[in-house]
Amino acid sequence: MLGKFDALDRLVQLLLLIAAVGAIANGGFMLVDPLAWYVFIPTVITTGPPNAHFIRDIGLAYVGSGLILLYAAGHPILRWRAAVVGGLWLTLHGLLHIYEVLAGICGPATFWADAPGVLGHPLLVIAALAILFARQRIAPAGIPARLFAQAADKATGGNSPYLPDLIAAPGHAAEKFQHFMPVTAHRHAAPADAFHAARIGATLAADCGPCALIAAESALGDGVARATVNRLLAGDPPADLAEAFAFGVAIGSHDRAADAHGAQVETLYGRAVRFEMALTAATVTAYPALKRGLGFANSCALHKLEV
Repeated sequence: MLGKFDALDRLVQLLLLIAAVGAIANGGFMLVDPLAWYVFIPTVITTGPPNAHFIRDIGLAYVGSGLILLYAAGHPILRWRAAVVGGLWLTLHGLLHIYEVLAGICGPATFWADAPGVLGHPLLVIAALAILFARQRIAPAGIPARLFAQAADKATGGNSPYLPDLIAAPGHAAEKFQHFMPVTAHRHAAPADAFHAARIGATLAADCGPCALIAAESALGDGVARATVNRLLAGDPPADLAEAFAFGVAIGSHDRAADAHGAQVETLYGRAVRFEMALTAATVTAYPALKRGLGFANSCALHKLEV
């Protein structure tokens, strides 16, 4: 979920947008002039006499699904659950048509004539979701808590000992935590190397190793060079990243110098980038703070700070 959208993310958006516009257009036609829609789709005539009210009912389902998909297309990585919901009725509708041809209720010719309109929309949604899931480009919110914990434990190399407490906590604590996680990794305007310099700097200031290694792996996943990441872990940032790193360290250690470093970062990169660096530096320290609060500070044994 880090970084700007790439070409495949844009493809996902396009697939969802086509499905959304198609569903809304079809549903809108059914709502505005159901009898004209009935005549316009030749295979519908074979199903029986028209019922304007019933056609409008189905039109509402199409429009509702399309609007949800339109919302999902705005940011599929964060709104993948909306894509699931928006595509649900369309998929079930398509499965019904498949059942009818398999059961002999309608003939193959009718099925294939309907297929582009009936199966096209759900297949676009399924393809979009398949791309997101295959690339693991989905926000954690919405993943079942235990499955999320297993994935998070594996992704962090077992360095998240608070996960059992998180899953056991009442009041949907795990789901709330999942909504929080993308905030700590928000990057849009900031260059990847400068952003992660601030992120790793803040983590080093708040943690003695395990969380810093997790932040380092995130930087690698966002395309930062391994040599650069290891220099950041060693507290020896390249000259062009020194100010970003110092900004993160100052925020993570609650140093008043953060204001001066922030002013320099803003001069170098602009206000939007300063905000993104400040946001990640301020929030990423929640992970080591949570570990300390739950008595897991002893998990900060000596770690080799290298990836």
